[in-house]
Amino acid sequence: MITLTPLKKFQFPIQAECINPDIFQGKTVEEIAGLEVWEGNKQKKLGDLFKIEETTAETPNITVNGDVSQVRRIGLGMKNGEIVINGNAGMHLGEKMSGGKIIVNGDAGQWTGSDMKKGIIEIHGNAGDYLASPYRGSSTGMKGGKIIVDGDVGSDSACYMHGGLIKIKSSNIGQFLGFHMCDGTIHVEKNATTRLGTNMTGGKIVVSGSVEEVMPTFTIDSIKPKVKIDDAESAAGPFYVFLGDLAEKGTGKLFVSKANNPHLSNYEKFL
Repeated sequence: MITLTPLKKFQFPIQAECINPDIFQGKTVEEIAGLEVWEGNKQKKLGDLFKIEETTAETPNITVNGDVSQVRRIGLGMKNGEIVINGNAGMHLGEKMSGGKIIVNGDAGQWTGSDMKKGIIEIHGNAGDYLASPYRGSSTGMKGGKIIVDGDVGSDSACYMHGGLIKIKSSNIGQFLGFHMCDGTIHVEKNATTRLGTNMTGGKIVVSGSVEEVMPTFTIDSIKPKVKIDDAESAAGPFYVFLGDLAEKGTGKLFVSKANNPHLSNYEKFL
């Protein structure tokens, strides 16, 4: 196992896509220290910014101890292995990830899991805006894998989601969750805010808590006693089932807890 510890408090953005089990594999500590990174507009070596130590433990492959909220693109495109970050992580964490696991014992920055295909990301703090969402101008978001967030999630998350699973355990969620969602599953274990599932054409969003509103372009379809989250888990209902977004001729499903949303009971007359 390789342990990285920041040598100072970082004040400028650091591009460090080399912090990746696939890249570290087979390299000595000296070779890892020589990997190129960028601090602001200056090219540096990884060893200029981090203390690098090797231990006999096999997993996780990489442990980062300290605040790396300015360090971007950790785990870019990783296919195997495990990264544990004991602190806050920077933007673009796990971008294009296609395997392995990343655990953040802190907060994660914007665009975490962007263009993710496989693997697992666990965030035991908060996630910034654009979680699992593509960059502006792109219409392909997260395609697969699993993201679990214990804390808050920023706005415009899971935009253009094409597959995979996102589980959110907090109640503080930004607007436009699942905007233009095409496939996959989002499970909000507590409460959700406005503009949920706007323009979605497929997939499902499950809210076990309350919602502030259901968009007028969704229509109620049924009431279900429970809903499948993945192969190992189901959420207990009953749930109102809304279809939409009809403005996009969508076939997405929005499952909303009946017990926690008495203000939606007027929809029952349309069943």
